[in-house]
Amino acid sequence: MINKLQRRTLSPWQMAGYALTLLVGLVIVLLVLQIYADVRPLLTQQTDVFKNHAVTVSKNISLFKTANKEAIYFNDKELDSLESQQFVKSVARFTSAQFSVNAYINVPGGGRFSTDLFFESVPDRFLDVRPDAWLWDSASSFLPIIIPEEYLQLYNFGFAESQSMPVISQGMVEQISFNIVIRGNGQSRTFTSRIVGFSGKINTILVPDDFLQWANCRYGDAAAAPHDMPHPTPAAQRPSRLLVEFDDASDQRIPSYFENRGLNISQSELENSKMVFLFRLAMLGVFVIAVIIVVLSVAIIIMSMNLVVHKNRSLFLNLYAIGYSVPQIARYYQWLVSIITALDVVAAAIVAMLLRGLYVRRLSSMFATGGSGALLFVAAAVLCMALLVLCNCSVRRIVRKTVSQN
Repeated sequence: MINKLQRRTLSPWQMAGYALTLLVGLVIVLLVLQIYADVRPLLTQQTDVFKNHAVTVSKNISLFKTANKEAIYFNDKELDSLESQQFVKSVARFTSAQFSVNAYINVPGGGRFSTDLFFESVPDRFLDVRPDAWLWDSASSFLPIIIPEEYLQLYNFGFAESQSMPVISQGMVEQISFNIVIRGNGQSRTFTSRIVGFSGKINTILVPDDFLQWANCRYGDAAAAPHDMPHPTPAAQRPSRLLVEFDDASDQRIPSYFENRGLNISQSELENSKMVFLFRLAMLGVFVIAVIIVVLSVAIIIMSMNLVVHKNRSLFLNLYAIGYSVPQIARYYQWLVSIITALDVVAAAIVAMLLRGLYVRRLSSMFATGGSGALLFVAAAVLCMALLVLCNCSVRRIVRKTVSQN
């Protein structure tokens, strides 16, 4: 009997408006959370398109610096200043070989093809490739090398094309063994070597950092450690190039800082990090809008309940006067709102999963994706519980406040 009386107090349009706005908001909230969960591995580890990399920093070469080479090096004061900047996450130095390097390969007929090289190294954590053969110790006679991808491309599409020579693949290059001779400080040593990887980010010929520190101590022209030391201290050297990681590559202070100090930094190297920042900002913006929609939908139903109760105040007072308690009076509205809310959450989860299937198929054609929709269902369950508690408490509070004013 009481349910029939209370049913007449409600407008179907009020319930429909609540259901529709809540459904739209929940779909957007759940979809944004799931999109971020699916794309986050791509942003952090699975692809170089989005991965945050350190940028290479050097001093601009001017006419003065061509006459005074000392000006191209970073001193301790400049390094301390750079490391102290709030937008800088970490700074690493390029280590350069302080000895001569010659590579040669024997050819059939007793001939030899040789060329001079240069070596540099960086800490392993800055490498964008990490081959299995990237290991070295002082007892090893094998020296792994990483070269830039651009070097091979220049050969295939430039030199080989103009000289009518065959093009070669990365796999073919990695199968070629050659010898490396290093000389300095009145000593020399020969290593067998092979190119074990190709870097798409660091434009130099790289060898393991442990090797270069060891070789500079023994064969470097600047200083040499005693030969009987198993792990000699590296020779002191001033870096001419640095690897710098930023907390936020889109920070507006970065370009002005480097420009004011005459430092060269490739703006293109910051574009990927900027893209990640803009993507996260866009996701945050959409998420905030969706939350606002959900909050407004809840506000609509609360205001509607408030209006219904006040329009039918005499009915509620009479029900309370004849013995119905506040929970009994509010129960019908609580059940109605709870059913609509629960159905909306289920429908939103289904719609979000269907939409996820569409974009996952698109992403899988470009990247290796392996995420699941678990977060979506967990978020749906949490939202459902939160909305049910909020709506039920609000309805009961409105009824209690109305009947208590009698």
